[in-house]
Amino acid sequence: MRIKRRDFLKLSVAAGATAALSGLNKGTDMNAFAAHHGGKTGVMGGEWKPTTCQGCTTWCPAEVFIQDGRAVKVKGNRLSKQNEGKVCPRGHLSLQQVYDPDRIKVPMKRTNPKKGKGEDPKFVPISWDEALDTIADKMMELRKNNETEKYCLMRGRYTYMRDVIYDVMPKVFGSPNNISHSSTCAEAEKFGSYYTEGYWDYRDYDLSNSKYILIWGCDPVASNRMVPATIKRLGDALDTATVAAVDPRLTTSAAKANEWLPLMPGTDGALALGIAHVILTKGVWYKDFVGDFKDGTNRFKAGAEVDEAEFVEKETNGIVKWWNIAVKDMTAAKAAELSGVPADQIERVATGMAEAAPNVCVWMGPGAGMQARGAYSAMAVHALGGLVGG
Repeated sequence: MRIKRRDFLKLSVAAGATAALSGLNKGTDMNAFAAHHGGKTGVMGGEWKPTTCQGCTTWCPAEVFIQDGRAVKVKGNRLSKQNEGKVCPRGHLSLQQVYDPDRIKVPMKRTNPKKGKGEDPKFVPISWDEALDTIADKMMELRKNNETEKYCLMRGRYTYMRDVIYDVMPKVFGSPNNISHSSTCAEAEKFGSYYTEGYWDYRDYDLSNSKYILIWGCDPVASNRMVPATIKRLGDALDTATVAAVDPRLTTSAAKANEWLPLMPGTDGALALGIAHVILTKGVWYKDFVGDFKDGTNRFKAGAEVDEAEFVEKETNGIVKWWNIAVKDMTAAKAAELSGVPADQIERVATGMAEAAPNVCVWMGPGAGMQARGAYSAMAVHALGGLVGG
């Protein structure tokens, strides 16, 4: 019997979830999966409640099955077109987080003033009133001493109260110190899309209509965002499109892809510029979107500067300037030397993208941006989509 790749992908995900849960049936101390005595089990005697999954910032529409006031099962919202009634393993495993016996549910106060390696902070639980009063008193003390710049707010995963708590409050109080985890999460990734596409936010991609899918620095069937939708759609896309994955690690997506480009960590910018160099020197950029030289003669030659006035752009801006500053010297051979990806593979991927234009998806994840000067690498990767009209 011959099994299609999309079916194999779905079976692999199902098998992984089964394996993760199979050891949690009997004798477990995890409250989320512990036996619930005295209540009804199965699909009867409960109620499905709509909610959202907080496993990542996609916030997939979900439903939770409640029995006797206890959440016992999670599934995707059957009415949702965003995730088509599915959630990824993070949604299913959220019950462990909710009922984890070590979950912190109240404010904790440090009672040991000594700090350092090996020192026990001796946290003790306090009431919300005491916590909020302590914070307010400390803030007012700083204000009275004209030291509001010493106030610092640090946050983790945000909610939509962030605009007040994280942004407005420090400014009103008089401090520039509003710090979040986002600088090591998605902000460098957003930087790349914003300064090439004018879009500062998370992105989704039309996998179903793509003929070439370049996955860069993420594993969309296991991490990043839009995981439920990708699990469903990438399997089908493998039968209709060429898929290439750029990642030092052999991810699930890379294992299923037609091309795996295992670059050296931190060389994303060089590889992206190498791909751009091939597209431009071969003259195979998508001219209906990018534009062309006035006389139709390709002047993008390795190492040679180009007069910006000779090129008429359509929907892009600054392609010749980008060539002169960053691309002209980054040949496939040089990119191969820096990244460890063979030059012939760089050329093959670049040519394949150009042939599939404009039905090209360049899906860049945090991996290419969360590094020194990663914002520039992110810009280079996103610019590849512009070159092929994707």
